Amino acid sequence: MTTTRMSPMEMDAIAARHPELLKSSTSKRVRTAAITGGVVAYLIFSWWFFSIGQVLGNANWGIAGTYLADWVSYEVRPEIHVAPDRTMSLNYQRNSPLGPNPNPDWVELDKATVTRQVEIPASAQTARPKASSSFSFMTPGSALGETATAEAESRVETRKEEVLTRVVVTYDRSTRIEIADGLVKATHGGDTLVMSVDGADEVTPQGALPAWATQKRPGEKIVLAFGTTGWAEVEGDEVSVRNRFFGWANFLFDTNSPFFGKSYGEVASLITSGDRIDPARSNLSLAWNNILYNAEWQHLDVWTKLLQTVVMAFVGTLFASLIAFPLCFLAARNITPNFLTNQLVKRFFDFLRSVDMFIWALFFTRAFGPGPLAGISAIFFTDTGTLGKLYSEALENIDDKQREGVKSVGAAPLAVQRFGVLPQVLPVFASQALYFWESNTRSATIIGAVGAGGIGLKLWEAMRTNSDWENVAYMVLLILLVVFIFDSISNACRSRLIGRKGH
Repeated sequence: MTTTRMSPMEMDAIAARHPELLKSSTSKRVRTAAITGGVVAYLIFSWWFFSIGQVLGNANWGIAGTYLADWVSYEVRPEIHVAPDRTMSLNYQRNSPLGPNPNPDWVELDKATVTRQVEIPASAQTARPKASSSFSFMTPGSALGETATAEAESRVETRKEEVLTRVVVTYDRSTRIEIADGLVKATHGGDTLVMSVDGADEVTPQGALPAWATQKRPGEKIVLAFGTTGWAEVEGDEVSVRNRFFGWANFLFDTNSPFFGKSYGEVASLITSGDRIDPARSNLSLAWNNILYNAEWQHLDVWTKLLQTVVMAFVGTLFASLIAFPLCFLAARNITPNFLTNQLVKRFFDFLRSVDMFIWALFFTRAFGPGPLAGISAIFFTDTGTLGKLYSEALENIDDKQREGVKSVGAAPLAVQRFGVLPQVLPVFASQALYFWESNTRSATIIGAVGAGGIGLKLWEAMRTNSDWENVAYMVLLILLVVFIFDSISNACRSRLIGRKGH
């Protein structure tokens, strides 16, 4: 292959005939610079207008990290109460994930029996009034049927009680808290902080506070932040421990289940060959019932609400498609040439879709009360307007040659639409309806939070407690799984429809 080079004279001739090919375009450079400058100016304005720098600077990233940790972990919360005589007692939070009688190996207790003088306060003993059926003259201050009250004398009892004299809570190898003799000794990351508690309302640190300890004012509680392993609060009469563990506690069986605390092997052995725990049912049936009605995770209720959300999305999208289908023919100018009819139907579509689905959900919740009917109605109204607009635009962009061909053989108007129009737009209609069905599965979750039923309401209830973030994570993962499944089904159906159209 030979390459022919142009002579200088030939290049000059081309430049004379087409100067724009060789001359750099000044207007292009100016336009590019103007666009770049405009984008930069807009970003700077947005940064200033929304105070993004200040928001980022004031953001509490520690709380955000704690919330994220709450999604994949749970806390055990022993609380050590300190009495003025420096003895202690220990209790766990209500519905502890460790069960009704927690005794974790990371809490070490030293106990002692003490003899105490307990004063029993005086109590009033009320005598019955004497019955009388006649009037009598009494001295001033007396009354008919006067009550005689005898004051019992207070007494002192001697009791023996078992108390705690020392408590050691071990978070991990580098973090532990020891409480004894009115002192709280916290160790974390190689630093040690000693605090004295008076058994009433004051806590005093002995020395400077390390970076992981904070106290707003002298004498007030000291908060100890140990990162992902947990935290603690030290007050004058109480040490509240929050020990964090990775995972979801009691996901299958709650603390009331006879299978609670047993390993997977023990549960499998009970189900397959163990004696019946409940004579009325098999162990397999009992285990399944305990999983469904788990009081902490409420699996059956969550799954039911999730199915309700899917049904809401399907029914709402189906009804919207059925109503939008005939109306879109009236809105398409090439199908219905009447200007007034076109405008009325199009404005009707605009009205339905201009009000957000969330607002429709609020309206129907007030009208019908909380429940899936409000959610179905909100999806139906919004999607009728949106699908109607999309369908009518698809009709206005069809190829008229196919319709004219059907007309030329003398077909009736209905047959013209059936054979000349529908084959072109039906795959598009079905594809858009499938996409909206998949999209509404996500939208139904949001509108459920305002009372429209489904898992959205359940999700909002868990978030409002500000302590059930692991339940929130569980429901979010279920929603993601369902959306992924329906997205895959929708994509597969749309691909087949569009592929058939190509044939």
